[in-house]
Amino acid sequence: MRRVDPREPQLAVTDWGATRGDGIFESVSVIDGRMPPLDARFDRLEASARALDLPLIDRALWTEALLRSIDAHDPVERLAVTLALTRGVEGGDGTPTAWLLARPARDFTDIRRTGVSAVTLDRGYASDAAEGAPWLLLGAKHLSYATNSAALREASRRGADDVIFTSTDGLALEGPTSSLLVRRGDIVESPSADSGILAGTTQSTAFGFFESRGFTARFAPIRADDLADADAVWLVSSVRQAVAVHTLDGRPLPVDGELTAALNDWLANAARSE
Repeated sequence: MRRVDPREPQLAVTDWGATRGDGIFESVSVIDGRMPPLDARFDRLEASARALDLPLIDRALWTEALLRSIDAHDPVERLAVTLALTRGVEGGDGTPTAWLLARPARDFTDIRRTGVSAVTLDRGYASDAAEGAPWLLLGAKHLSYATNSAALREASRRGADDVIFTSTDGLALEGPTSSLLVRRGDIVESPSADSGILAGTTQSTAFGFFESRGFTARFAPIRADDLADADAVWLVSSVRQAVAVHTLDGRPLPVDGELTAALNDWLANAARSE
């Protein structure tokens, strides 16, 4: 392990991560310089490694690297930390390439308060595609994010901020960089990872918040056509946290500003818990 200047060249141009996007990553939000809980993120990183036939990670080594990055960084309210692992250099000895990059997080205060507009976009697969075609890597957090970036550009062309992917059989799935939460009355639902989406670590923490408020939180199939009738829709992720969707495909959705603020307080406190 060594500390290097991220502004200087570090990655070989023949690395599989650069030439093919053949690798995995995880995002960690560090608030007020305090180490967040890591088990769920390491679990997801290891699941992605298994899906791509990459070596399982050394948790102690990654934890030490994260601690060093926090200590080395100037004090800021939030750090966004990326953990990345690739297959290594083409023609090499098979040793993977790994790095950790910590930088100040973007300020999402405004959109946590005001919410976002979103459009539904067809992901092009049925909700059970991952079961019959695991090589599609639908539930893995891999470096090939070109499709997600293209979807966000399409949303921008349509005058929206974000995307909710849908399956060809009509289910709502997730955002390009976020998990989906939907409230109807006292029930909060999120699509299951069985539908070929990324298991959400922030979504899991959000379930704890809603259960503490007396809601029933559960995984369930969510029809894309039913989103328009929801009492609230959120997109949640580790760095941006929870943002309400106030407009979907040009139609307004209800927004509970007080509940959203309380949810974000809960998520921030959970990240400070260690």
